[in-house]
Amino acid sequence: MTAERVNPPELSPPTGFSHAVVATGTRVVFLAGQTALDTDGKVTGDTLQAQFELALTNLLTALRAAGGAPADLARVTVYATDVAAYRTHAADLGRTWRELAGRDYPAMAVVEVVRLWDERALVELDGFAVLP
Repeated sequence: MTAERVNPPELSPPTGFSHAVVATGTRVVFLAGQTALDTDGKVTGDTLQAQFELALTNLLTALRAAGGAPADLARVTVYATDVAAYRTHAADLGRTWRELAGRDYPAMAVVEVVRLWDERALVELDGFAVLP
């Protein structure tokens, strides 16, 4: 994929996301929402940080299995049950993102939800990627 990250100077400087991503490739991969499920299908981790790390790991595992890499992500949506907590831990979550996915940020949004499918889940990530 070739990806052009577009961050117009007329908008506030992005931190941990891109305002727009222009992607050119031959395959689009739609990634289902991933939470902190372990291989037994149980949510693990008692903190937002721990759950975010596993949810992102799961998202990237699905992406890699489809033949993609973190830089191929064009869009990711984060669903959090507590946006205030997400903002409080944003620096740590950003470090986790950079360690696992690098600095080629997709277009992103964080949305607060009342709850997720699994009541123990604090965060879920979904998205799509464009592969070469």
